[in-house]
Amino acid sequence: MKIYDWHIAPNPRRLHIYLAEKGLKIPLEEVGGEDLKLKPSYVAKYPHAMVPMLELDDGTCIGEAMAICRYFEELHPNPPLMGTDAKDKACVEMWEKRANEEGMLAASELFRNTHPAFAERGLPGSAEPIKQVPELVERARARMDRFYRKFDAQLANNEFVAGSRYTVADATTLCAVDFGKWSEMEIPTDCKCLRRWHDAVSARPSAKA
Repeated sequence: MKIYDWHIAPNPRRLHIYLAEKGLKIPLEEVGGEDLKLKPSYVAKYPHAMVPMLELDDGTCIGEAMAICRYFEELHPNPPLMGTDAKDKACVEMWEKRANEEGMLAASELFRNTHPAFAERGLPGSAEPIKQVPELVERARARMDRFYRKFDAQLANNEFVAGSRYTVADATTLCAVDFGKWSEMEIPTDCKCLRRWHDAVSARPSAKA
């Protein structure tokens, strides 16, 4: 098996962090080009045209970072990064989904509608030109601010995003926060709990995977 990777992209980073926390090493193939586009050979192989993607030995292609994490979680349950019992698994999934939809997607909306290299690449995985929408920029910034404040409140009473243990919810939240920095969307200074958490998880070896 191997993972098709683009080492600078936020979504593959979620998977790299997960694998590092698990202590797993999976062969990687870089498919991102210097022009900030996926290599044509990869797009031809995987028309969904997004990363990461796990290709199994039988040829099965599994896309989406959390779907790949789920695959490895079933094979390597310890340490548990996607929850332990029914309640814990539900809480981890809830907060991971919020981090992705409210943080990662907001940061993506901001980046794709401001970066010059994405002038006609407003949506991921699309071969057709999709122009940037300047009106979405302020909405994206408002979404990011709401995300920061919601997670700051959650971390006021929790060491980690979904409770007392590090989970995939922390991996996705870290990637969302750091992705926001690409567009100069920093954690607000008054979000002290989120800043405390960010300093702590950024210091983990997995954050640099």
